[in-house]
Amino acid sequence: MNQSLLQSINGPADVRRLSRGELKQLAVELRDFVLQSVSQTGGHLSSNLGTVELTVALHHVFNTPHDRLVWDVGHQTYPHKILTGRRDRMSTLRQLGGISGFPRRDESEYDTFGTAHSSTSISAALGMAIAAKMKGEARKSVAIIGDGAMTAGMAFEALNNAGMPHACGQPDMLVILNDNDMSISPPVGALNRYLARLMSGKFYTAAREGAKQVLKNAPPLFELARRFEEHAKGMVVPGTIFEEFGFNYVGPIDGHDLDSLIPTLENLRDKHGPQFLHVVTKKGYGYKLAEADPVKYHGPSPFDPVHGVQKPATAPKTTFTQVFGQWLCDMAEKDQRLVGITPAMREGSGMVEFEKRFPSRYHDVGIAEQHAVTFAAGLACEGLKPVVAIYSTFLQRAYDQLIHDVAIQNLPVVFALDRAGLVGADGATHAGAYDIAYLRCIPNMSVLAPADENECRQLLYTAFLQDHPVAVRYPRGAGVGAEIKLEMTAIPFGKGEIRRESTRAAGQGGKRVAILAFGTLVYPALQAAERLDATVANMRFVKPLDVALVTELARSHDAIVTVEEGCTMGGAGSAVMEALNAAGIAVPVLALGLPDEFVEHGDHGKLLSACGLDAAGIEQSVLKRFGARPALVRPAVNH
Repeated sequence: MNQSLLQSINGPADVRRLSRGELKQLAVELRDFVLQSVSQTGGHLSSNLGTVELTVALHHVFNTPHDRLVWDVGHQTYPHKILTGRRDRMSTLRQLGGISGFPRRDESEYDTFGTAHSSTSISAALGMAIAAKMKGEARKSVAIIGDGAMTAGMAFEALNNAGMPHACGQPDMLVILNDNDMSISPPVGALNRYLARLMSGKFYTAAREGAKQVLKNAPPLFELARRFEEHAKGMVVPGTIFEEFGFNYVGPIDGHDLDSLIPTLENLRDKHGPQFLHVVTKKGYGYKLAEADPVKYHGPSPFDPVHGVQKPATAPKTTFTQVFGQWLCDMAEKDQRLVGITPAMREGSGMVEFEKRFPSRYHDVGIAEQHAVTFAAGLACEGLKPVVAIYSTFLQRAYDQLIHDVAIQNLPVVFALDRAGLVGADGATHAGAYDIAYLRCIPNMSVLAPADENECRQLLYTAFLQDHPVAVRYPRGAGVGAEIKLEMTAIPFGKGEIRRESTRAAGQGGKRVAILAFGTLVYPALQAAERLDATVANMRFVKPLDVALVTELARSHDAIVTVEEGCTMGGAGSAVMEALNAAGIAVPVLALGLPDEFVEHGDHGKLLSACGLDAAGIEQSVLKRFGARPALVRPAVNH
């Protein structure tokens, strides 16, 4: 497709100079560019195809970056990135050294707030609007929030605060609810467009306020007029809850209709105080395959846009997410008490089949992680066995509930922590870097880290049998391809295992090293150990730590190395050092893990290598710390 108009856009100032007809052509070219770009790099597609017209309209109407746009969730911002000077860098999207798939303040002045976890935009935009009032600056703050993100309590906390009286004056902010879950029904048509423009316009506002002043002198008539207005708006407005929060509610309007969007946004731009615009969009809009299956095209890998996403020629390895999904169904067959809970991540957490087979025991609570954890606690109080499937990075949002509602009461809730460790292209916001550190310090909580797919299944089963809270952490994607045994067998709780014994005798020359590996890094540790002739322990349990195994290895080796795909500060390595200190054993310990920095987005394997957590990195770190390579060198062996 000819993209000559898009190629002339170097920033939003260029968008603001376009006529209405040119804006419509820009939207067509922009949508095609998003499709072609994502088909080459992979990334979020459906959500971005749905925000093309809205993005064009916002940058046309508002004086960005002076006016602040806060996007929530950030995976709908590709059109925004393209229009704000990053078109030529879209080929680097989500790649090491390339641009992020989410808004980042250090990437562009147009990215006013970093958003990747949902439901933060209204709070941030309110802070910006209040700051403008306090500084005497005339600027607008706009929060664009998806309908899914509105399920989180934080969004409503922000709405409640925004509508309250503020000493510095009412914030000049606009909240746009991007509703892409309902069809564009007849009310969202010409009549509704007219009413939306009318209700957002100056004449309507002036007439309404003037009438209020007159009718306040006649209370019965004022109440009658108020009820009539609410009834009239109620015919086209899904609800008036937002007005109860103190917002002026407008909509719903068609979010793909620039003739509706632009004048409505212009009217709302010129109004003071909290404004709320409800727009209805369609995920995948303009690309029939994505419209038909927006979930499939939510975050595809590179694909041919002509033929769409195709099944791979060879069956891929089973992922840890799939292992969990199969175990959940099998466990539910065995135990009627099992209840599955997800905070809006049915597909991502592998619960599609579970929902089909056990609909009455499946609960998607929306993007509400705090509620998910306390809901699980309530179920556990009544004798059920809840399993909360949640990404490691998202459990951070429910930390208080984890401590106060689950751990203090010692309730038997299983937390299946997907995406533990680095997550590749999604970057620092989605990395599960901290769960070991923030979980192991909580009394009553156990933390399990399987080395491969089969051990993941067996440790999930082991966790389910416990009568206290247990978290099982496992990474994104596939493991080594270990054979998965259908029979579920409990692993001795708190016990690790030796996977390789060093052949070096004490005093033979060189140091006798023991590598204590947690999780899937057991396998690169084994590869490094072949070169180093080191002992390798698959620890399996971060908490309770197998202290007997740790002390035994410390006494029989000259040095200890811990390896984990998590932060080293407070992580599993710290647990080992604490255990050795308590036992009074003085032995050198090298703790390998994620550095004290936010690891950028990029290919997972390259990121592991950059962090020194692949086989070569582990080997080099051991040699650097403990001296030259032992005399006996064995060839590397793949496991």
